[in-house]
Amino acid sequence: ADGEAFPPSHPSQVVNFNNNQSNIKMQEAAAYMLLVIGGNASPSADDVKNVLTAGGVAEPNEESITALVSDLDGKDINELLADGAEKLKDIPMGGSGGGGGGGGAAAGGDAAEEPEEEVIEEEEAPAATDMFGGGDGGDY
Repeated sequence: ADGEAFPPSHPSQVVNFNNNQSNIKMQEAAAYMLLVIGGNASPSADDVKNVLTAGGVAEPNEESITALVSDLDGKDINELLADGAEKLKDIPMGGSGGGGGGGGAAAGGDAAEEPEEEVIEEEEAPAATDMFGGGDGGDY
């Protein structure tokens, strides 16, 4: 929609609350989600602000909190998450596939050999000297 290319060129472009320019940060969204998980299906701006202040945010951005709450008002957060996950699957994230699995052991009646334990020899520490390396106990 909105004439933007899909998939977006960067994953951060996926989180777009109705093109609102109020700079909604992850901490506001996280506080909102904590409230929803805690049983509050429709958190208010004051609820989000209280979570942020309890979490140590000295001055929550009330403008972005209000924008977030108004953008999500009346929407089912689970549906929004499912829609977002569906969109994210089309975004190339780089990386490569995992390595192949290791080959299975050959079938046979022989018992597996137990690996030999390595013997690690401990070295003795050199004799302690004074802080400057001299052993004469000078007048420092």
